[in-house]
Order: sequence, then C-alpha cells, then structure tokens
Amino acid sequence: MQGLIKGNLVDIERREIYAAEVLFEKGKIISVTRMGEKGNYPFILPGFIDSHVHIESSMLIPSEFARMAVVHGTVATVSDPHEIANVCGMKGVHFMIENGKQVPFKFYFGAPSCVPATTFETAGAVITVEDIEALLSRDDVPYLSEMMNFPGVLMNDSEVMRKIEAAKKANKPVDGHAPGLRGEDAGKYIAAGISTDHECFTEEEAREKLELGMKILIREGSAAKNFEALIPLIKEYPEKIMFCSDDKHPDSLLEGHINSLCSRAVKKGYDLFDVLKAACINPAEHYNLKTGRLKTGDDADFIVVEDLEEFKVLETYIQGQCVFKNGRTQIASLKNVDPINQFRLESISIEELRFTTESVYFNEDGNIPVIEAIDGQLITGKHMWKPAASGNPEADTEKDILKLVVMNRYRKAPVAKAFIKNFGFKKGAIASTIAHDSHNIVAVGTDENTLYQAIEPLIKCGGGISCTDGNTTSVLELPVAGLMTHKDGFAVAEEYISIDKMAKSLGSKLNSPFMTLSFMALLVIPHLKLSDKGLFDGDRFMLLRR
Repeated sequence: MQGLIKGNLVDIERREIYAAEVLFEKGKIISVTRMGEKGNYPFILPGFIDSHVHIESSMLIPSEFARMAVVHGTVATVSDPHEIANVCGMKGVHFMIENGKQVPFKFYFGAPSCVPATTFETAGAVITVEDIEALLSRDDVPYLSEMMNFPGVLMNDSEVMRKIEAAKKANKPVDGHAPGLRGEDAGKYIAAGISTDHECFTEEEAREKLELGMKILIREGSAAKNFEALIPLIKEYPEKIMFCSDDKHPDSLLEGHINSLCSRAVKKGYDLFDVLKAACINPAEHYNLKTGRLKTGDDADFIVVEDLEEFKVLETYIQGQCVFKNGRTQIASLKNVDPINQFRLESISIEELRFTTESVYFNEDGNIPVIEAIDGQLITGKHMWKPAASGNPEADTEKDILKLVVMNRYRKAPVAKAFIKNFGFKKGAIASTIAHDSHNIVAVGTDENTLYQAIEPLIKCGGGISCTDGNTTSVLELPVAGLMTHKDGFAVAEEYISIDKMAKSLGSKLNSPFMTLSFMALLVIPHLKLSDKGLFDGDRFMLLRR
C-alpha cells in the first residue's frame, strides 16, 4: 500500500526547506519530489532520536514507552538495558529486546558493559565478557553501552579492556560515562576507544572532551538537566552533538521528549539545521542506525510538524506506518505480558531500620558526613554534621537532615544507613526499588516508623515506588523487575503525577523527588552515595569504614 505526504520538507543535509511530495510504499521512501518553494503546508522532517536513554526509568516496558514517545515525534531510541540487566541479567536484556520488537518503533538496545556497576554494591546478576560478545554479535545490538567503570579503563583492567575490544572487533561504538574526568585521564579514557559522553555538566568539561575527539550528548532528563550549560557548544561542534534524556519519568514523557529540546534550542537562536542534526541525523550516523533520513530508499521514518519553533507534532510515521495522528497514539497496548522479576526480600522490621551510633558512619572528629542532594544533578555534595544530642543519631527536620536507608533486595542483609540533606520533608517518607545501579530498596524519611510504612508495601508487591505521610501510604506497583509496569503508559503517568504530588506535599522542593532518590545509591557518580554495603566516597572510590 502506497502513501503520499505533501509538505514543506526540511532538508537537513542541504540546509534548505522546500515544498515536496514524499511517496512511500512497503515501509520505504520511493521518491521525494520537489514542488517548488515553501507553501502553506506543515513541515516534514526526519523523526527524532533519543541518543541515550534507559527505558526502565520511564517505569514502562518498551512497548508502552513507544506508545508515548511517538506522540512527540520520537521514532527511535539508543537504549541501554543496564537497569534490568542489573536485576535479571541476560534474561532482562532479552525481555527488553523482544518486547520492543512487538510494536512499530525502533529500539536500539546496547550490550550493558558494567553489570554489576561496581563491587561495592549487591546486584542481582552478572553480565560476563562472553555475554557481551554474544550480544554484540547480533545485528540488532549496535553498540557497547556506557562504560561507567572509568577507573577500570584508566587502570587497564583486563575484563574492562576485553569488553571494549569485543566492541572494536564487532566494529561497534563504545559509549562513555565519565563525569568530571579531565586532563590526561580523560585523554587516556578516550584513547581506549570510547566515543561519547552524556555526563558532562559544565561547558568546559564538554569542550575539553570534544577537542579530544569525543561526541557529547546533551542530556535533559527528569533529574539531570545539562541542556542550559551545554547547548552553546552546538554552534562550534554541530557534527559532534546529540540530544538525550538518559532517565525520564512518565510524567516528563507525557509532557515532551526530544522535540522539547529542539524547541528550546531554536527559541534561543541556535541554527535550525544544526539543532535537527543533533536530534535526527548525528545519532543515526554515529550508531549506524537503520533509521530514515528522508532520502529515497530510506525507511519511511518521518514526522509532520505544525511549525519549526514549538515543533508541535501532527503525525508520526515509522516504516510507513502512521503511529501518531489526530492527537492520539496509534500503537495498541500489548496484552498478556509476562513480567519477570527477582525480588527475594520477604520482610523488614522497624528495629532493623533504627539508627544507632554503630550503624552510622562517623569520621575521626565525631562528625557525620551527610549526602547533599542537588536538584537537577546526579552528583551530590558532602555536608559535615554533628548531631546535637548524645546517643543514637536522629533526623533534624529543622536543618533538613533526614534518614536514608538502602536495603539489599536479593538476600537478607543488614540495612545500610546514612543521613541526607535537601529533600525537605517535615514528615513522612518515600521509598523506591528503582535505585541505580543495582536497584536495591532505597528510602528517605524523617523516622524509622514512616520508613517502614513506605518500605513494607514494596516488599509485599515485589517492587515499585511509595509515599507515606504517616497516616496514608500510596504505592505505584512495578511488577517487571521492580522497575517497570506493563499497564497503560498514559494511566501510569497520571498515577505517578499523583504520588509525586504527595511526596512534594511532605515539604520537598525538589523538582523530582523520586528520580533524585533513585540516584542516591549510584556509586559511579561522585561525591557521596549510599550502597547496600554502606556509605561510599565516590572521589576515592571506596566504602567508608571506621
């Protein structure tokens, strides 16, 4: 069956816009016929590509993520299944790939390079070098996912280097992850064959890595927001910039995706064609994706937008199939999805959550290092605090110092405890089984009673996020690995908005309390974090022990 679309075609390669007819059949573009100068038509352009995203962070399985993403003109994602791999191993990776193939959307899943991410936490699985080689041998796995173990690269760790060599042998790119790495260390990391980084949070760091040959992914997710700091680089390095979300909660996905970054960039005065190269062309070329560029013979992957400032999407096409039109996704929800999970913790007591002088780390001066959450960033600060009273340390809501716990979800073990600042709760607690990278249970609250009220329901349902004010507890269940649900994505977004609103009613001023919480156990991002094994110094890359 043939299709024909008329509109003002945005020719990114030639850097011009003209009226054209796009004829497509059997998923391919048959011809692009120029009709003259711009007319009174909507605009046709290649579909948007998210150049680095963890689908799991949307709390939706891939098929439901696709239903929401096409609304915003996204036709493809470069997706790292690292999160589910840390929980369920290769079974989790295969689940993501196979589920994604059941809908008209282009998911490009990578081979997770760091499972577990570190030896300082407990994960549910291990991805071996042999597993990496098997994944990279597949045509549908186009790259090695973010190499977070940059110390391993710098130290020439044999297993790390074997994974990188496997990607080189398969002629597939290696994604980077090296927040704050500068100078000779950055040069050595890049020289190992690592081609991208999405973790830069200053223009200076990104510029240095660009000059050393890297491509920079400008990230704007639900927690980490680096667009404002990095977008000026698109003027000097239009061939080396891409856009990504990395981690995007369902409420954010409801509002927008890569289209939102294009709109912001154009409104700031950056060149339209440079912006669209970052959003549509550069990712396809870097990862060798089979995603259309609006050329004869390409897959018919394109979008129709009302304008080139707001980028309001009217229609989305993937391989010639209309997947969004008339304000509604055209992708149906899948039925009979069989969730996979690995949740072995059966119960917890209030006593196990009690903070004592023995269960909390004190430095040699008798002070407690407090994790300082930073809104809009994955890095944390470090605040030194001496509890006012003797005896067991308690939260101090007046100083905004709350209790943080991380619990091993894979086996019974002592609860790791620390204090955290900037969540702002005056009462209550929130908890989550989304806790990068190993996805143990993480919770923050004012006292052990509300911590228990938030954690216990998650144990009973096998994972999710929860919020309690001490009287009422709300839970969003995530039965797929404790990370995702197979429920309708639009309904999940509304459910998330409700529980997020409840969390903010406890006093939090954070833009996304649950997303921020999920990164408080992410050890590969400095400076101070908490794993299920204890407080972790990300600068010295070591657990803090007395």
